[in-house]
Amino acid sequence: MTMELYCRAATLVFFTLLSFSYASSSSMYSELNPIKPRHSRLLRSAVQRETPTSQLSEIWTPLENQGWKPCDESRNKPTLPEKSEGYIQVFLDGGLNQQRMGICDAVAVAKILNATLVIPYLELNPVWRDSSSFMDIFDVDHFIDVLKDDISIVKELPEEYSWSTREYYALAIRDTRIKAAPVHASANWYLENVLPVLQSYGIAAISPFSHRLTFDNVPMDIQHLRCKVNFQALVFVPHIRTLGDALISRLRNPQPSNEEMSSNYLQEVTSSDDNKNAGKFVVLHLRFDKDMAAHSACDFGGGKAEKLALAKYRQVIWQGRVLNSQFTDEELRSQGRCPMTPEEVGLLLAAMGFDNSTHLYLASHKVYGGGARISTLRQLFPLMEDKKTLASSFERAQIKGKASLLAALDYYISVHSDIFISASPGNMHNALVGHRTYLNLKTIRPNMALMGQLFLNKTMEWSEFEHAVVEGHENRQGQLRLRKPKQSIYTYPAPDCMCQA
Repeated sequence: MTMELYCRAATLVFFTLLSFSYASSSSMYSELNPIKPRHSRLLRSAVQRETPTSQLSEIWTPLENQGWKPCDESRNKPTLPEKSEGYIQVFLDGGLNQQRMGICDAVAVAKILNATLVIPYLELNPVWRDSSSFMDIFDVDHFIDVLKDDISIVKELPEEYSWSTREYYALAIRDTRIKAAPVHASANWYLENVLPVLQSYGIAAISPFSHRLTFDNVPMDIQHLRCKVNFQALVFVPHIRTLGDALISRLRNPQPSNEEMSSNYLQEVTSSDDNKNAGKFVVLHLRFDKDMAAHSACDFGGGKAEKLALAKYRQVIWQGRVLNSQFTDEELRSQGRCPMTPEEVGLLLAAMGFDNSTHLYLASHKVYGGGARISTLRQLFPLMEDKKTLASSFERAQIKGKASLLAALDYYISVHSDIFISASPGNMHNALVGHRTYLNLKTIRPNMALMGQLFLNKTMEWSEFEHAVVEGHENRQGQLRLRKPKQSIYTYPAPDCMCQA
């Protein structure tokens, strides 16, 4: 076994043991140390609140037309070049949304190089241990069909290049591997450094490939192509879309019975055409896992035991390389650098006008602190649902243990919700802000600095808190923002992906 393979294997074993160890300690911690509300004064008022009809109506009102719409590309139908320069392989790491952006960039690079793209290889995530492939997550035939006039795509390499595998590149330095692609490289960089490899060998493998194409000074046709991939070509596999539609229908048309759903319930719901009385729902991406909590170096009210556990976790994972730990909790909060807890997100939603009749879908991985941490959020929003409460055991079995498919289901439901809110910025937040901007859908972006400062004030009355929250989020509910230099085209799709109506 080579040193590189040994290191990779050791890393996987380490993360597996670490995950098991911390999962066990986290569950024990939750049982032995009940998590108390940090903002009891506000919480009592929020539970007793009565939201005025006018405020409730306003919060659910869809966005008005903002003067932008997806560009009509039908007039400029692309044509495939007669000859491909060779095959491009990319190896994508990260979670689902980082991989999604990488796929879009890979198509753009293939177009720049006039190369044939091999369906991207998704690396095994060492934390989530998910081995799902591109074809497990995305509808590959749809992907190829939508892009058939833009670039040539193959599902597998022809026999003569079958040697070009992940294992082949792990064993030694190879002339066909491009390892030094800089972050946000220009189109010219690919023409100067990758095209010669293609012309010499007929194939080039780029690894790693994440954030490897600049967002600025790119030809407009390439920008449009990236948009086309993200918003048209990348759709999830049929069974994820079908399950997503079923859960959306259940959110909009709650069933009166709590009896166990049968395996054919999915078909019964999705075949229903009665949407006249469909209700509205909001998706909350509650990004509060142990990694987020530890990396932020903030205090979340779990006492000395929690502080010690997070400090140890931080030391093991990042060996002290967490700059936030140099600041006090008050400094971090006032700067908006602390993730909001479920309790704090619940207070934000309550202040904005969502009442206890709100149907709330929780899109999230495991929450640090478990059910104890979510209890205050559920107290404010008793109609809160998630994958476990909405889907039958039969349906859940189809995606159990597949982090990418679970994330895909959450993404699909989030795109189709009336309102989306993410508790903290991140890849999913960025991807959905962009996707929902493209569709002109309401998306609440929490003002993290404001919320941090409000929560530091322990004497604030509910009316004052409510007024500050509403005022501080008037222009953070999906209003279109034009992309600035260096910003991501996938988060800010205008003006690159959208045209003025």
